[in-house]
Amino acid sequence: MSPAPPRWRRRDLAAHLAARMGGALLAGLAMHARAASTSGSGAPAPGPGTAPATPRGPAATGGDAATPLPRWTRRIPSSGEHIPAVGLGSWITFNVGRDGAARSGVAEVMRAFFAAGGRLIDSSPMYGSSQAVIGEGLARLGAVPLFAADKVWTGSGSRGAEQAEASRRLWGVARFDLLQVHNLLAVEQHLPTLQQMKAAGRVRYVGITTSEGRRHADFEALMAREPLDFVQLTYNPLDRQAEQRLLPLARERGIAVIANRPFREGQLLRDLQRHPLPPWVAEAGCDGWAQAVLKFIVAHPAVTCAIPATSRVDHVRQNLGAAQGAEPDEAWRRRLAAHVAAL
Repeated sequence: MSPAPPRWRRRDLAAHLAARMGGALLAGLAMHARAASTSGSGAPAPGPGTAPATPRGPAATGGDAATPLPRWTRRIPSSGEHIPAVGLGSWITFNVGRDGAARSGVAEVMRAFFAAGGRLIDSSPMYGSSQAVIGEGLARLGAVPLFAADKVWTGSGSRGAEQAEASRRLWGVARFDLLQVHNLLAVEQHLPTLQQMKAAGRVRYVGITTSEGRRHADFEALMAREPLDFVQLTYNPLDRQAEQRLLPLARERGIAVIANRPFREGQLLRDLQRHPLPPWVAEAGCDGWAQAVLKFIVAHPAVTCAIPATSRVDHVRQNLGAAQGAEPDEAWRRRLAAHVAAL
């Protein structure tokens, strides 16, 4: 006998029907509201809390006829603003130097990302040419609904604001939506600077990052005492250390969570693709292992956005497609994690 299909949340059906009836109207309002976005246009950005107060779960797509199912958004706790549950990372994949063809390829990935309903792009001064490549892509695309997330990555506490300004010029945006202290480097010096920039209106949100399970005790201490809007950490079906303390603390403290390394730089998918996709995973609306992993991540109630990186248009569309339709419940998530761990 084949395993029973996973149970789905009843709210998904109602949200799907609502999106069918009102998707076009909501999409038009969203495009109008973001036309004056900070990122890409240079016009003032909406302040925190200006996004529609929709519930966690499916939201109307931007009118893409090829993907009519509603897309998932997540609420930023400190403001009430909603962002799509799948974003775009730039580590390695966007670090293409001066290669003109590769830069054009990145711009097409970005075009497909926004066309599929994406918003959050994440980068860092550590990522080589990625920031400049993103800036070139944004210049080619014109006005897009960008949520620009970058980082401060310098051991000099006095150079944080200077580095952030250099990064802003590379992106070509009026201001960043989110600035994060990268891997806690000089975090005690940089956090006050970023908070001052936020108070002055030079950035909308402030956060900290870690990856690969490093410095979780220090990370937890900062989460417990600092007024953070975001944290970024590694989370996927194999890297689940954050479930023990960091994700529960994020929910308790009202901190948004960005999940990095969802595919372990592709190695997780290469390993999984040697095995067939179980029927019960396909029944959850997954067209492959990438969507299964992303659904596992962003269905966690503490996770706001996952940021897979890719250099391929078909992959970015597939990644955004993971945040559609019915959301899996916790039983499905536990079953997927156990299955992946056993492979």
